[in-house]
Amino acid sequence: MSDQQLNSGNPRVDIEYRRRKSTEEMRYQVVSFTLMIFLTLIAFAAVAVKGFTAWFTVPFIILLAVVQVIFQLYYFMHMSHKGHEAPSLFLYSGALVGAITILAFTTIIWW
Repeated sequence: MSDQQLNSGNPRVDIEYRRRKSTEEMRYQVVSFTLMIFLTLIAFAAVAVKGFTAWFTVPFIILLAVVQVIFQLYYFMHMSHKGHEAPSLFLYSGALVGAITILAFTTIIWW
């Protein structure tokens, strides 16, 4: 929303809008935090269960870590908000360069 839409000239309406947005934002953060704790418990359980091999456990924990990083970026670091396109571009570019570097070194070493 633009500043004109946020500032209606009526302080009561503006306060109510901010309160509603803050409540919604806090709800997202609490749900995200709860899911991250749940994913951490699943990771601990995957390690504790003796029936799983390392070939399953390691990629599974890495997958859970990637999901938690996404939660961190979008809900705790507010990357889902408007105006964060430039930091998002640099962050994703850095992640892409890092992934390509890891891929290059692993293929050089393995081949």
